[in-house]
Amino acid sequence: MPGHPYDRPKRLLDVLVAGLALVVLSPVLLAVALVVAVGLGRPVFFRQTRPGLHGRLFELRKFRTMKPIGPGRVSDGDRLTGLGRWLRATSLDELPTLWNVLRGDMSLVGPRPLLVRYLDRYTPEQERRHEVRPGVTGLAQVRGRNSLGWEEKFAYDVRYVDSRCLRLDLRILAETVIRVLRREGVSADGHATAPEFLGTGRPAGQVNSAPQT
Repeated sequence: MPGHPYDRPKRLLDVLVAGLALVVLSPVLLAVALVVAVGLGRPVFFRQTRPGLHGRLFELRKFRTMKPIGPGRVSDGDRLTGLGRWLRATSLDELPTLWNVLRGDMSLVGPRPLLVRYLDRYTPEQERRHEVRPGVTGLAQVRGRNSLGWEEKFAYDVRYVDSRCLRLDLRILAETVIRVLRREGVSADGHATAPEFLGTGRPAGQVNSAPQT
């Protein structure tokens, strides 16, 4: 299948912006790393395998926001700390994903990278979200983030795949800044993050290991 004409300039934009951001924000990255180390202990980074472009797996990196599973700490709500909630609300936990962008695992804008176990639960249409690199932010994130239902999220993901262009990316990045400042859509009602996606048409249950979407 021939590539989209925007994909090459999009990749160049990703490299330039992510590289510059990592340099400029290095003091912030160091400060957050120290805060996480003091507040939550080590490891400082949350690492998890996620599916990327065409479903290829890569290791996602974020700042850790949860305590490890232990006695009395099984659900996301039990494990998520006040510091972790603040990091998520401000999206500071996402800063290490700029390294994933620089490596080519992710893009600045695209569908969010979800859990590997979701791969066999998508409909063929929903699976099209993997036709592009996953993003640090995306169309679904600026349209409601975790306050949206899964089918709404996937509809926005596929819409992005079909309509991606520089103008749309710049608009999504600008709207992301506004969303972060307003701290909107950080979690779904009744969940620390979001309900698990069990497949279209099936009821959602509580996520036991954080998707950190």
